Amino acid sequence: QVQLVESGGGSVQAGGSLRLSCAASGYHYSRYCMGWFRQAPGKEREGVTAIDTAGGTVYTRFVKGRFTVSKDNAQDTLYLQMNDLKPEATAIYYCAAGREIGGACYLSASTYNYWGQGTQVTVSS
Repeated sequence: QVQLVESGGGSVQAGGSLRLSCAASGYHYSRYCMGWFRQAPGKEREGVTAIDTAGGTVYTRFVKGRFTVSKDNAQDTLYLQMNDLKPEATAIYYCAAGREIGGACYLSASTYNYWGQGTQVTVSS
């Protein structure tokens, strides 16, 4: 059974940093995507970033240059380092896992099969 457990959310002031973690277990696909999504109140869930089996990454333009996704394969843990946070980043952040499609990962929620419970990130101005 696949389990994804996020941690590291919290409250920071604008310009601050947070690092989210996602501990994964039970996932055995040979080629996979691990992604971070977020959902703000009253808005649809949106893709933030994803990383593929080989370490290739994709980011939404709204965070590129400020957020960094990484993974520790030995620990089965996904990370999201978020720097220079802005109030519009306030949302619940979700970790997700799915298979690569044509060797690539996409920021579409429909391409991910497994989801964590989410962790709240609040950025105050």
